[in-house]
Amino acid sequence: MKIGGIVCNGPRVHTLPLPFGDSYVVFKAVGVADYKEFNELCPRPEPPVIVTKDGQKKDWENENYLHDLRIREERRGDYLVVKSLEPSEIEWENVKLDTPKTWGNYEQELKDAGFNVHHINKIVDLVAEANCLSEEKLEWAREAFQHGRLPSLSLTPSQPTEPETTPSGEPVSG
Repeated sequence: MKIGGIVCNGPRVHTLPLPFGDSYVVFKAVGVADYKEFNELCPRPEPPVIVTKDGQKKDWENENYLHDLRIREERRGDYLVVKSLEPSEIEWENVKLDTPKTWGNYEQELKDAGFNVHHINKIVDLVAEANCLSEEKLEWAREAFQHGRLPSLSLTPSQPTEPETTPSGEPVSG
């Protein structure tokens, strides 16, 4: 797909090289396109039905329901981290993408591998960056567009040839 002559061909990969011993490891993250897989693996809990003088109704204040709902929301955050980091090709020992109760193990597993709390915070920040369109990013794009550093997005047909470089100056790979 093209928008104003700009080729859009998949999610942007965000990278984070971290020093590790005498070398470094590179974490890669992409935005989660949708939560279909999450919803299939971790369906939303339903509150129990109670009988009242007016008939049956759902008990939205039920403690077990609220507990299950909190657990699901925690798992959504853990899923976001694990799923976003898939391009890193991490060989998890205690995290299985098809087993929701294991998703929260990612933090301890990273600690066990030698990453400290600051490393883990940077990794989680990378996931957030991949999944969020921050006001800072939007402001940068507006400024760059207004100063002619980004191609103009118009409703005219695409350029007849592919550009040789991306807006950041990197060569276009084909």
